[in-house]
Amino acid sequence: MKFGKDLRGFTLIEVMLAMTLLSIIMILLTSALTISAQSWDVGEDKIAQADEIALVYNFFQRHLVSARPLWQDVPATDPESSLQDSPRTFSFQGSSSSLQFVSAFPASAARAGLQLFTIEKAQSQDRENAIIVTIIPFFPAAEGAVWEPEHEILIDRVRSFELAYFGRDDESGTRFWHDDWLDRKTLPSLVSIRITRDDEAFWPEMVIAVKSAEMPLEQEQQLQQLEASIE
Repeated sequence: MKFGKDLRGFTLIEVMLAMTLLSIIMILLTSALTISAQSWDVGEDKIAQADEIALVYNFFQRHLVSARPLWQDVPATDPESSLQDSPRTFSFQGSSSSLQFVSAFPASAARAGLQLFTIEKAQSQDRENAIIVTIIPFFPAAEGAVWEPEHEILIDRVRSFELAYFGRDDESGTRFWHDDWLDRKTLPSLVSIRITRDDEAFWPEMVIAVKSAEMPLEQEQQLQQLEASIE
């Protein structure tokens, strides 16, 4: 059997050219898949970061906003805490790195009623710096019983936790930002919360308005006079 003279195979140059084009196409497809995967990971990180910010903001918005101007007649739960209170102190105590206040859980919660919140940066069980929330009922326990504090990690991998308080100065009567809010008889109007993570991701400053602090000056002075007469 004889083949026609016009039938022939691919030349070496044609094969090399086809392989080169195939390699270029594979490189382009791999690069596109890599970029898509990286974009997906970045998008997931952004979503996770937004969820964490929303979680922390919602916590303060739910509990700190409704802080109560109450007096505390029981000692703090942690003997080594910087917020260790002596008898008959105002329940709201805030330093530049820790905060204590009283707020209420709804009746549907497992621990309903007034609760004493203590929030500070500390090491978690994994020895990572985290913002730890300690919760204990504000009212005294029954005779012979002891309240067990509940510890929860609000957010981990925290580099810094900074607080500031906006309210009236006791001496001048003017309102401005304070580095701490200790040994006072009123609540601050605003609380500024700044958090820096270990990964240095941007976290916006949170400013929480305390509802119970919005009290006319005359009413506030009358309350202070009443408290002074009780003491």
